[in-house]
Amino acid sequence: MYLEHFGLNEPPFRITPVTEFFFSGAHRGEILDALIYSLSEAEGIIKVSGEVGSGKTMLCRMLLERLPEHVETIYLANPSLSREEMLYAIADALGLCINGERVGIIMQNIQNKLEEKAREGKIVVVLVDEAHAMPPDTLEELRLLYNLQVGNAKLLQIILFGQPELNAKLDQPNMRQLKDRIVHHFNMQPLSRNVLESYLMFRMRAAGYHGPNIFSPDAIKLIASASNGLMRRVNILADKSLLAAFVEDTHNIEVKHVRAAMRDSELQPARTLPDKKMLLGGMATTALLIIFAAWWMTQQRAEDREQRAETQPALAAVTQPAAAPPVNAPAPAIPVETAQPASPPIAAAIPNPPAKPEPAPNNAPMIATPEPVTGNAPTATTATKVSLLEQRLAAGKQMLAQKKAVASIQLFYDESFRSASIEGFLKRADRLGKLQEIYLLPAKFGNKNGLRVLYGAYPSADAARNAIKELPARYQEAFATSIYIF
Repeated sequence: MYLEHFGLNEPPFRITPVTEFFFSGAHRGEILDALIYSLSEAEGIIKVSGEVGSGKTMLCRMLLERLPEHVETIYLANPSLSREEMLYAIADALGLCINGERVGIIMQNIQNKLEEKAREGKIVVVLVDEAHAMPPDTLEELRLLYNLQVGNAKLLQIILFGQPELNAKLDQPNMRQLKDRIVHHFNMQPLSRNVLESYLMFRMRAAGYHGPNIFSPDAIKLIASASNGLMRRVNILADKSLLAAFVEDTHNIEVKHVRAAMRDSELQPARTLPDKKMLLGGMATTALLIIFAAWWMTQQRAEDREQRAETQPALAAVTQPAAAPPVNAPAPAIPVETAQPASPPIAAAIPNPPAKPEPAPNNAPMIATPEPVTGNAPTATTATKVSLLEQRLAAGKQMLAQKKAVASIQLFYDESFRSASIEGFLKRADRLGKLQEIYLLPAKFGNKNGLRVLYGAYPSADAARNAIKELPARYQEAFATSIYIF
């Protein structure tokens, strides 16, 4: 109805997944690259979780299109299959005729076919959409299928796409064997307000629009609030806002058009104005937090001074008059959790990055490895004093040596190890009062010498995962975090 009015070739905000409208921002493209890499180079079941409307099905469709030719896919769109129905569906996708056969015979036929595919150099991947709705018996049958192997190679790869309820289901005691085989987890985060404008205009231009930005800042802010950053809700509100503007014969989307779309969609902003009691209670809580924060910062600075005094002599021996040559390069790796996918290049990921950052490869996957990598630590270029970089390298080395923790939160990694960028990040962390939570570990990525930037030291992976919610707001917004296991 409004296509000609806005100069569009097709509707830009359809909720049906169309791969031409895949938005690679907000780490979607990086997660896609990491999934392709994981299927090609690694083992283990992969889990992709996200809220309703966060873009999981679109990601699954993109994966089906982007996988190389030697990877064959079996797509299970209906999760509510019994274990026998799922086996029949997989056998049918493999071209087997097993009508009326019992489960044991079906499994044997599937294994024989998968072995034949392996001899041909092919990889078979089962993609399960809406996996949170799959019965426990069917999930257990999937685990048994994953156990099939020839020699040291698995015959089947599995990717589970599901809502957060999938995590709760896998936490059940009877699901622990399946959960232990999930080695990669990617989380589809909602769109932040910062990237929402880019998303809206990307969809408009993909539909043929060539004009200036038509969404006002206040309209974008209201869409972000009412949608909670979920792509499906954003699409619904944007589509109806375009219709409201068309009815008014205007080309600019304002707050009133978004409000009309919200009324029609029965969506409300996520944040409402608190009443007086809540406001007073909030002010009292804030005052207590400020007092506690002031005391904590005083204590932390005192501990920091003591630690620097203790480590200064040991670290001085590490300093050299010039930068050491890069060490032999490392092997790529894969995130244990969250991922999110590929870690952005340092210049893009660190808030307020330094001027003229070095470009990073567009196809670098967001990967992290659960295994520590040994190697010589990169050395700083200054010989006059111990830099923040050297301090946090020493802290990371000490944490590993003393086995003080089991896991940490990986903020990002730097494949090319640009010391100036890392030093700038550490200075900002110091100003934020979080420097003592930052640990640096040397790592290897392919044939490049790199560095992992970790936050905190935790007794378990679950403790680290829970601590992600307590990260400073700027870190949560800037980085695609993952759990790093020592």
